[in-house]
Amino acid sequence: MAGTKLFPTQSTHSLSFRHFFALAPPRAVSYPTRVRLDCAKLTRLRVLAMAAKRSPKRLKYSAPRVSKIDDLVYVEVDPSGTENWKLEPVIELLNQGAVGVIPTDTVYSIVCHLKSHSAIERLRRIKNIEPSKPLSILCRSLRDIDTYTTGFPRGDGQGHANIFRAVKHCLPGPYTFILTATKELPKQCVRYGTTTAKYSARKNVGVRMPDDAICQAILEKMDAPLISTSVKWPKENEWMIDPVVIADIYGAEGLDFVVDGGIRVADPSTVVDMTRASPKIVRLGKGPKLHWIASEDDNESAVYADELIPSAT
Repeated sequence: MAGTKLFPTQSTHSLSFRHFFALAPPRAVSYPTRVRLDCAKLTRLRVLAMAAKRSPKRLKYSAPRVSKIDDLVYVEVDPSGTENWKLEPVIELLNQGAVGVIPTDTVYSIVCHLKSHSAIERLRRIKNIEPSKPLSILCRSLRDIDTYTTGFPRGDGQGHANIFRAVKHCLPGPYTFILTATKELPKQCVRYGTTTAKYSARKNVGVRMPDDAICQAILEKMDAPLISTSVKWPKENEWMIDPVVIADIYGAEGLDFVVDGGIRVADPSTVVDMTRASPKIVRLGKGPKLHWIASEDDNESAVYADELIPSAT
């Protein structure tokens, strides 16, 4: 099984973010503390920069960082989903407690396994997310959403709208729904108090079901949702959409892998707060406003959105 170390030990073979996999499904080899790459069936390597548009920014940030080259697996996958077999080493790494980057139907996300507490803490450290801030989860199905949250409101026959039925028509899709978390969700994922007293009693989580072939292929192989946070420039409130740049910048911070699904558009998901009496948009993004969702139109909503979804993709 292809992969890389999760913790520092000596490496025999690994791939830098300057290369990608082009091999038949690899065979598994034994390993003590991390996944190693067996190169017996490696047919070829190709420099990623040769296939990418060589803009000055890409050239500047795609320079190799020797300190992390041997610790980062970079996998380039066709966005259409025709090369999903290349994702096997990524799935193995996630199950071993890795933290990495995958594409979604909006922007790139830093992800880890929901049940790996150590990976969640590493993700927070890599992204510099405060412990008081909630995290989002990427789900493969509505059943996952019902397991880790209280779910969407259903009609009661007394005039209350069946929101669940409406939501099914826009998922998978570019929406993040803020829902109340259940006890099944690890404590590291929900906020147990914020600086804003008005929302301090709430324990919410952002939920996504991305309409992306690569992301869905990974989720289908997992036994639980993935913890997720959007990839932004470390010192700027702007999304990073080029996986080569992401690998260079965040690889030095401790990422284990990057899945390259092509350069994306900086268009994040539409965030809808489902914890109120009626659904309201707190950030309008790629997902269009639907008739059953109200819009926020005051300055407080911007602060509220940041409190709720600092990690939403």
